Amino acid sequence: MPEKFGAPERAALLVLMLESRQVPNPELANLHRVKLTPQGRARLNKAGLMRTSDDVRPMVHEITDEGIAWCLQDLVDGDLPPRSTSHARVVFGLLKKFVRHHQDRGTLVDVIRSRDIESLIRSVYEELAVEPQDWIRLARIRPRLNGAERGEVDETLVKMMKTGTVHLAPESNTKVLTAEDHAAALRVGSEDLHLVAMEES
Repeated sequence: MPEKFGAPERAALLVLMLESRQVPNPELANLHRVKLTPQGRARLNKAGLMRTSDDVRPMVHEITDEGIAWCLQDLVDGDLPPRSTSHARVVFGLLKKFVRHHQDRGTLVDVIRSRDIESLIRSVYEELAVEPQDWIRLARIRPRLNGAERGEVDETLVKMMKTGTVHLAPESNTKVLTAEDHAAALRVGSEDLHLVAMEES
């Protein structure tokens, strides 16, 4: 049985596992509605389940391998809070069956940690962009895509470009291009595209 934590700590770990990246504290609170107290944060860090980088502003949190293992065990053995609704209890029971099914087949981590490539690209872009429609180098985006296959990423970028809300362009000043820029470029026709900008969704 995994160590007991309160609902905010359990929720924080699940968010970090599903996001599979560093999550800024304001995003955890405002987007995911998880209010992690300093005491709860300290407990999770001390237990080695997540790492908090508080030398940057805002601070960011990232789950560890031990944290992932804890979450997977908690999904099977954990209990809902006493005042949970009947619907929540039924859904939680179904989730346990789902978890056990994939756990028995060794596919659970792959299912939980997988992310839609387009969502991942957008998420990384938003982390790097200073302002809306900021031009970001593909060489900065590709290394942050959790090892996604290049072919899948390229295909997804082309599909995103066809929506008209995602723009890819070559670097006009070729003298500033690095070896990383050349390697990360997306080839469309006879043109290498090095930069991406996205309109707000």
